[in-house]
Amino acid sequence: MNRREFLLTSASASIVLGAPAQTSGTVLYSDRTVKLDSIKVEGSDLWVRSADLPRINEFELKPQGACRADLCIPVTKELRNADRFNLTGFARRIGQSVVVDSGVWSFGEIPVVRGTYYNTRVAPDFAVPDRSGKIVHLSDFRGKKVLVVTWASW
Repeated sequence: MNRREFLLTSASASIVLGAPAQTSGTVLYSDRTVKLDSIKVEGSDLWVRSADLPRINEFELKPQGACRADLCIPVTKELRNADRFNLTGFARRIGQSVVVDSGVWSFGEIPVVRGTYYNTRVAPDFAVPDRSGKIVHLSDFRGKKVLVVTWASW
C-alpha cells in the first residue's frame, strides 16, 4: 500500500468511526505553558478535562459557572460534556482571542480581567537597553508617539 492509499484509508476510517481526535497538546495562557496529555479536538473546539482548567487559566467549574477569584462567568451546557470543558467555546463566549498551530493553542487576555490599560489607555511601563546599552523606560516617552518593535525566534 502506498502512502496516498494509506492516508485515504486511515482518513476514511476516522470518518466512519466518527470519533473526535484525542491527543495531547499545549496551551499558552498569560505566562503559563501547560502541557495536556488528554485533549479532544472537534473541528475548531478544544475540549480539555475540567480538572485541568485551574492549571490553564485559574478558572474552576462550579455550579454557578466558571469561577476565578470573585469572578464567575455562567457557562452553558454546550460547553460541558461529562468531565470535559470546551475551552475554545468558552473563549469565544467571553471575547478572548485564540490562535492554534501545530497542537499549540495560545489564548489572549480575558477582556473582563485584562487590567487597567483599557480603562486608562496608558501602557504599562517597562525598561529595555537601547543599542548603546543604556536602560530606557517607556515612561520616559510619555506624551510622545512611540513605536515599539519586538521580535522572537519562535
